[in-house]
Amino acid sequence: MQPMKKITIVGGGSAGLMLAAHLDTSQYEVTICDKKKSVGRKFLVAGEGGLNLTYSSPISELTNQYVPQNFMAASLAQFTNEDLITWLDSIGIATFVGSSNRVFPAQNLKPIEVLTKLIEHLKKKGINFQLNKQWNGWSKKGDLRFEGQEDMVSDLVIFALGGASWKVTGSDGEWINAFEERNIKTIAFRSANCAFGVNWEKTFIATHAGKPLKNIAVRFANQTTKGELVLSKFGLEGNAIYALSRDIQQALENGEHIDIEIDLKPMLTATELMVKYQNSTLSKVTDILKEDLNLDRTAVGILKQFTDKETFMNPDLLIAKIKAVPITLSAVDDIDRAISTLGGIDLDEVDEHFQLKKMPGTYALGEMLDWYAPTGGYLLQGCFSMGFALAQHLNKLTQDTAKE
Repeated sequence: MQPMKKITIVGGGSAGLMLAAHLDTSQYEVTICDKKKSVGRKFLVAGEGGLNLTYSSPISELTNQYVPQNFMAASLAQFTNEDLITWLDSIGIATFVGSSNRVFPAQNLKPIEVLTKLIEHLKKKGINFQLNKQWNGWSKKGDLRFEGQEDMVSDLVIFALGGASWKVTGSDGEWINAFEERNIKTIAFRSANCAFGVNWEKTFIATHAGKPLKNIAVRFANQTTKGELVLSKFGLEGNAIYALSRDIQQALENGEHIDIEIDLKPMLTATELMVKYQNSTLSKVTDILKEDLNLDRTAVGILKQFTDKETFMNPDLLIAKIKAVPITLSAVDDIDRAISTLGGIDLDEVDEHFQLKKMPGTYALGEMLDWYAPTGGYLLQGCFSMGFALAQHLNKLTQDTAKE
């Protein structure tokens, strides 16, 4: 009987944890190494506003959210959103479908409790955890080098070190230098799923900072996304603009003038809005907007901010503006405040199983790779699916070897 092979997973984020959860521990001795005192730090930060685990939508619709689709499609097909929900339930994590088809843990489960259940499941499988281990590259022999500790020998190594946002969680992107030294092609990190700057009028933003614009739509470059925006002193954030962040970021890098349009009433046509306006018995425009068109104080405020007096007093022009408030974006937010990042290891550097072509037996997955998904739920699903897919591949390797 052959001795078990050792697998070392460097990075205890979503992709690494899901990989470990599905590896065959009767065939592999699995160790997760993380430089922090605990794993899943970014997973917990993602849950501060509600832990959006995935989306309840057809797999074809889900796959369309990823760039590049052909890279992510195989993993998503192997471990779909339905598969994720079923598996979570099997380890005691019930879920429910919230607004916009977002899937969350059951309402009595906090993010830390979800993470705890996942870690408990891994420990029952016999997964080893080595924490406070800062990976510093490779030794001359090719072994894993850790700060202040002995080098680690492993048969297979999987890196799941994350991108470069939320450095407090350990996801700082500094690992990229070690891979470049090994002639692995990388792409510079940029913010994704992030806020974009707006030059607000000071008195307006002093009143409305932190306020949401709910049930709106955002248009940019022939694309339209529905959802929510939040006004901040810096500019605009929220899922409606996160979904466009990759293209907006690219346009800003190209030095283009960036204008978006906000539809404050996407569920109603201009004609339907006009009928409501004309049927109003109120005399003041602001009252009509609030009472008859159901625009809240923030929506009315942003309408006034980007509308001159002549337009505001002309029903035809005002209705048109409600359907398309023009806002100029001036800058992209700092990378450390972004939900995720663009960039990382070039996809041409890995094969269909995430193995580095120049380093056989070494794999990279999760946000280390240069792929994109809008918002947290799609990001988590992508990382979970990649972890599952790699586990299935590695499990099959041992089975095929045993047959030989």
